[in-house]
Amino acid sequence: MSLSDQDLPKPDALWTHGDPVVGVMALGYVGLPLALTLCEAGLRVTGYDPDPEKIEVMRGGGSPLRHIDAERVRAAVATGRFRATGEASDLEGADAILICVPTPLGAHREPDLSHVREAAAAAAKRLKQGGLLVLESTTYPGTTRDLIGGILKEQGRDPERDCLLAYSPEREDPGRTDHTLRGVPKLVGGTTDAATSAAAGLYGRAFENVIPVSSAEVAESAKLLENIYRAVNIALVNEMKVVLEEIGVDVWEVVEAAATKPFGFQPFYPGPGLGGHCIPVDPFYMAWRAKEAGQPTRFIELAGEINRAMPRYVVERVLLALNRSGLAVRGAKILVLGLAYKPNVDDVRESPSYELIQRLRSLGAEVSYHDPYLAEAPRVNGLAESMRSVAWSEQVVADADAVLIACHHDWYDWAWLGRVARLIIDTRGVMRRQANSVACVVEA
Repeated sequence: MSLSDQDLPKPDALWTHGDPVVGVMALGYVGLPLALTLCEAGLRVTGYDPDPEKIEVMRGGGSPLRHIDAERVRAAVATGRFRATGEASDLEGADAILICVPTPLGAHREPDLSHVREAAAAAAKRLKQGGLLVLESTTYPGTTRDLIGGILKEQGRDPERDCLLAYSPEREDPGRTDHTLRGVPKLVGGTTDAATSAAAGLYGRAFENVIPVSSAEVAESAKLLENIYRAVNIALVNEMKVVLEEIGVDVWEVVEAAATKPFGFQPFYPGPGLGGHCIPVDPFYMAWRAKEAGQPTRFIELAGEINRAMPRYVVERVLLALNRSGLAVRGAKILVLGLAYKPNVDDVRESPSYELIQRLRSLGAEVSYHDPYLAEAPRVNGLAESMRSVAWSEQVVADADAVLIACHHDWYDWAWLGRVARLIIDTRGVMRRQANSVACVVEA
């Protein structure tokens, strides 16, 4: 049975004042913080994830993500308004289902929407009549309306008649402590005005500032623009780093000097490569969509080329530093600090540390790593076998022919490192502030 526009739940009823049941599909870096934020706002939330270990941890009052406090999970479970499940059937009859699944790239840097398709098909079977389906995963414009809308229609659901379909991009930044998810402005765009209003009403229960836009396509494109902006500017400063190194100018001082301008400039900082999902992956969703439309995306492609070349540049700097110390890379003991892609988290998605380890190993170096948040290296990003973090001690650091700083966790005492290590290759600019360092420091 189809519902007319008059029969659809109104934004000022169920979504803003009622007690809807909200399903969250995938409890990872996006889904779990979202589910907890909704529950803390008083909504009933069923979180689904196919990983049984993750579900077991949450049911026991723990957190599967280091940067999410276990107490938040315990408190949510204790309210009786949050439950974690490994069974998709537990989403049956949900008033709203929010899809937070991964959107990786394929072998040829094309969008891989297999998780989205699977989640949308499962959601379409279980969403309540007149219910709201929202995609949060980053994707190219048109995915919500065309792909998910098409799947709904295949399941006998019509997003223009008997259900509501919208897109609301995630803006999660794992490990940040200067804001809460609730305080980050929340974009929403539906495939119909009713869907936009419903999504805005629902998110308005938990977020301080909800910003409706005219369509799902605008919301999808805004998310990509946010990430492309960062990718292009990081590529720019990475390119500047390579150029300035050749002419003997300190790129870190240059960035700090430029940042004194109170308008027209935002500082970005160089590094050993890009990690996470937003910057190394998401821009290519737009590049792929542009190719379909017959349009080139030269900035995106060039930025990707520069950023992907940075691990090779860092390895070259390691080789040069070893050579100046009278050492060959073959047989050299190299200690990599930081396996995560960003400081103070255990997130290794697309981490450049993996490529650095692989490249140095392929040249014959004996490579080990230390990361206070990752006792064991997950076998992702092409690492063939598991590695374990070495014990942190003066002996371990002193025995290394070179220490490569890949991720600048606050956990590390950089002044101490400068006193103990013999040779440091610094990709993050942390050692330049250590005036009493006795180690030879090479920036890369």
